[in-house]
Parts: sequence; structure tokens; C-alpha cells
Amino acid sequence: MAVRDLADYPWDAVAPYARTARAHPDGIVDLSIGSPVDATPAVVATALREATDAHAYPQTVGTPALRDAIVAWYARRRGVPGLTVENVLPTVGSKELVALLPLLLDLGPGDVVVHPRAAYPTYEVGARLVGATPFASDDPAEWPEGTRLVWLNSPGNPDGRVLGVDELRGAVARARELGAVVASDECYAELGWDGEWADAGPAGSGTVPSVLDPRVTDGDLDGLLSVYSLSKQSNLAGYRAAFLAGDPALVARLLTARKHLGLMLPAPVQAAMVAALGDDAHVVEQKARYRARREVLRPALEAAGYRIDRSEGGLYLWATAGEDAWTTLGRLAELGILAGPGHFYGEHFPQHVRFSLTATDERIAAAARRLRG
Repeated sequence: MAVRDLADYPWDAVAPYARTARAHPDGIVDLSIGSPVDATPAVVATALREATDAHAYPQTVGTPALRDAIVAWYARRRGVPGLTVENVLPTVGSKELVALLPLLLDLGPGDVVVHPRAAYPTYEVGARLVGATPFASDDPAEWPEGTRLVWLNSPGNPDGRVLGVDELRGAVARARELGAVVASDECYAELGWDGEWADAGPAGSGTVPSVLDPRVTDGDLDGLLSVYSLSKQSNLAGYRAAFLAGDPALVARLLTARKHLGLMLPAPVQAAMVAALGDDAHVVEQKARYRARREVLRPALEAAGYRIDRSEGGLYLWATAGEDAWTTLGRLAELGILAGPGHFYGEHFPQHVRFSLTATDERIAAAARRLRG
């Protein structure tokens, strides 16, 4: 498969529903895309401004300050002590890594890439670009021989599913039986909502576990990668600020490939990331904003007849009205509300829609009023 063989970008299919929603007298409430609307924290913007004298090429491996900050963050926020700078690597946002990882790992025809049943589409795109076979499954017992890469996603996009320590251990054990790399997309890890994930703080009780957590790995990082982005927790989507951590041999291999491809983060962005990773206060504030929006939107959806499934973490509510998602989108559009159809996230959830929490307080309140009639 070549780039030219990719299907049309799926969000183009939502355009007619967006036009209907924009015609609402009180304007559209766009809950379809998880793009942050809140301000970039001042501590981060200041660090970016102070680093604008960036006359030299940045290093693909990242500055020493950034690598140290990533190591410290994993220990403090994710319960992953003992990493060194050899375990970490910055990336130009997380989407490019998701799309390119099968290529960077030298996968091709005959190889299988496992991804969740409700899945961010780029996992499949990355597999198909190299001629590998994508395989949607949440059950390690189903993963076939020939699996070379397993994508986990916790909390999940779109469904907000959180994988506990036992589930992660099971996935890692099966992947190692198959000789596969495990890449865990953990970009929403600071946003746990329900049950034991409700009160995450500095690494410990309530923290959404990482695939690198010692309770998962027993100290062995072989074949494991954790992928993270600052887009959600720090409102840095426009900065393209992300990183990975894990098996130092894999990190070194990816670093070499990324050097050849020129995949390097701008130096001012690296400085901004250091500031973001070192400041927990803005993360707590942002989570409180999303929690407040969630507590307005969720009961309004339930009052309107929607069932919320999973959604114990992340930036979305994964809901169904018991009908085809396109029918639901049409009814929502008449209310001036735009959501994401489950069809975009695999074939298994055609009756679900994804509602993003990335809208202003005023727009979330407007959606709630309209849903309640």
C-alpha cells in the first residue's frame, strides 16, 4: 500500500452534519474533535518565548534537560522509577510516531499489527502503509502468530477504557510469547475519572498504570514502549510535543532511524516541554476543567436516553442511543451538536458516538440544555 492508496480522510464525511449544526440559532457545539480549547499554561508559553534564539539545529535525541525532565516525570507522575536518559526519546507529536512505528520497526507484508477493537484510526493506517495486517482485538488469547507489534491504548480513544495492572501484565506476557513489541499509547493517563482512577495524583493510588509500571514489567522493559503526548494534559496540541520511553535497545533503534528521517523537535518546543513536565499545578487545573465539563455533559446525555459505555478515563464520553451512529449524528446536528461516529473507530461499534470534552464551559452548558430539551 502506498500513501496515494489511503482512503479519503474520514472526517470529511461529517461535513454535512457540521453544516446543519452550524445553522442552529445559538450556533454549533462542536464535540467531534478532541482539540484543546483552553489556554496554553503561562509557564510553558514563557519558556517557549525565552528559547526563541534557536539558530542551531536541534538534536533528535532531545536536549539533556528534556530527557532528564521526561525521566523525572515518569517517576513522579506514572510510578515508573529507574529510567535513564537512554530510555526516553522526544517525538514530533504522537500521531507521527503511531503512523510511522511499523515502518521504523521494519514491519511489512506477513506481519500482524494488533490494535484495540475501538481504536484511533492511525494504528491501522500505520500497519497498512507498510503492507502489514491490522488485527483488532482486546483479547490477548486471540492474537495470532506473526504478530510483531501490539498497540495498547489506556485510557482509550474513543472509548475511555482503562487497562489495569493485571490486564497490562496479560498483554505483555502474550506479546512476549509472540516476540512482538508492545507500544502503549497513554496520552490521556492524567485524565482518570471513575472508580480507582478517579483521584490520580503523584504516582501512587489512583494513577492510571503505565505499561512500564514495575507491577507490570517485574523490572524487565524488553520490547516495551510507552507513548505520551502533552497535547491533552497541558493544552499543547499546537506545539506537537510528545515522547516515548521504554526498552533502551528499541529507543536506540528508533533514534537512529529518526535521525536519518530528520524527525526532530524544534528547540523552543523542547524548552517548553521541560517547563510543562516540571509543573504539576497546571495539569491539576486542567483536569478540574474537564471534570466539571464531564459532570455537566454526562447526565444530560443520560437524561436524553444515551447509555455511556466505558469512559472511565480520557477526554471523551462513548455513548449510544441504540441506533446507527449516522442517525444519531443527524438528530444531534438538528440540535446544533456535532459528535464523532463510531464508524470511524473500527467496525465493531456502529451504534456509538464519541463526545469530546474539549469545548468551552459555555458550549458544554449549551449542549446540555439542548439535550434536555
